[in-house]
Amino acid sequence: MPFLKKISPRRSQVRKNISAGRFSRITRLLDTDSLISILLWCLFVVLCIPIITFELIQQVHYFDLILTTVIVVQICLAVAFYIHHYQKKIIMNHARALALVGLFILLLATTKLITLLFKHTSGATGSAVTAAIILTIAYNQRFAIGMITFYCLLGCFATGTFNKYQPTDINLYQLTDINLFLTMFAGAITCCFSLREIRTRMKLLTVSALAATVVFVTALALGLLADKSHPAYVFKNAGYHAGITFLFGLLIHSLLPLIEKIFHIATSMTLLDYSDANQPLLKKLAMEAPGTFSHSLLIGSIAEAAAEAINRNGLLCRVGAYYHDIGKISKASYFIENEIGLASRHKELSPTMSQLIIVGHVKDGIEMAKEYSLPNVLRQFIETHHGTTLIEHFYHEAKKLKTKNSKGKIIDEPSESEFRYPGPKPRTKEAAIVMLADTIEGAVRSLSEVTPTKVEAVVHTMAMRRLQDGQFDECDLSLRELSRIEASISKTLAAHYHGRIAYPKPPDMPEETQSQAEQSKQKSN
Repeated sequence: MPFLKKISPRRSQVRKNISAGRFSRITRLLDTDSLISILLWCLFVVLCIPIITFELIQQVHYFDLILTTVIVVQICLAVAFYIHHYQKKIIMNHARALALVGLFILLLATTKLITLLFKHTSGATGSAVTAAIILTIAYNQRFAIGMITFYCLLGCFATGTFNKYQPTDINLYQLTDINLFLTMFAGAITCCFSLREIRTRMKLLTVSALAATVVFVTALALGLLADKSHPAYVFKNAGYHAGITFLFGLLIHSLLPLIEKIFHIATSMTLLDYSDANQPLLKKLAMEAPGTFSHSLLIGSIAEAAAEAINRNGLLCRVGAYYHDIGKISKASYFIENEIGLASRHKELSPTMSQLIIVGHVKDGIEMAKEYSLPNVLRQFIETHHGTTLIEHFYHEAKKLKTKNSKGKIIDEPSESEFRYPGPKPRTKEAAIVMLADTIEGAVRSLSEVTPTKVEAVVHTMAMRRLQDGQFDECDLSLRELSRIEASISKTLAAHYHGRIAYPKPPDMPEETQSQAEQSKQKSN
């Protein structure tokens, strides 16, 4: 009989695997982060609907209210799916998710308030431009364009019941429906594409002026298409939309530090401020650990060039490299670049104690970063510039010491885990680049003779060792990008350790010894 047919073990195993896969997907959906994200989405919907349907609630139009609610919920669902596909990190980062919800609710409420008070839809255009600028600064252009599309739809609904007002000479020819959507979208898209980064204080003003111009032209063209008989009113209406666009841009310019703090970001302008050598932390590093400061400046140059080679944020790499070793300030003399001719202090310590001091500079650096209120985007370089790598020198010293004290007995070797940095591993490509630059620069500096061929060999060897050690597992660095980074670092280091022609000696100058000649050669390099 068919229902008694024997099922093969392989088919049974496949069915079990499918069931297990479904269960794991359901479990992932119901984890804590997903539940909090769903609750935040529900909060957004609950706050969004009363704002958009304010007039309908007042006028007790329940049928229109239900239809509008259904459409708004669908738009909100589309927003949720878009975030899930293109910015999954927001699901894990509840603070940023809450900031995003707050931003949209605040802007929708502002749109509704301007519409009710001034009987004009220009507030929707201004709020759309505001959302576009903030999202481009906080995330990226692609995500901002997607999110601003949904916001423009919600903004149109927030002003959609406006046609129930009696027209006056101010709002006789207003943009509504698709015309309003196109005007909002034109201004927002202009901001997204023209605002790649903010390096100067004039950038936001320039972007705001450009967006206002595009909004004016778009509103004027759409108005004249709709009604050619009253061009003066159409011109005035376009001026209102352009004016409020520029005013909202000025408002963002003044609130930029607050936006950075809410979204935990740092614009290029802020990074440039932190790159100033007169910053208290950098000044302290230069005074108390001059060797480390010089090393950090070199790493910054190497990392910036490597990041630009793979189209990443070179400025972030440079500034992050300046601060990556600030933890060495408290015990500067225990690091070789600060010894300056003195005997190594590690000769008096056991390998285990030396390892604790070396590893401790990461923790000390994080504490100093918090004390001086460094942005989170810079703290990541302090945490991850060594990842979970092995402190090889002191590990091998510990092995030698244990073998020496064993007196021929069979003993267990020291555990590698005891001589590794605690991590975490680099989570961004910029952090991985700084890790590589830091490692390679130290290895090249230890060479007795630096030539381009030797530099390339060291660069490739160290990059492969970090790759095989799994240090790039969490930053999505591809082999093609790694190859470009190697080429850039090799070029920068070869240029830094360039050769020089020896200066001619005066006739009365005494002959210098061989050791003095070597020292002068090293100094010239």
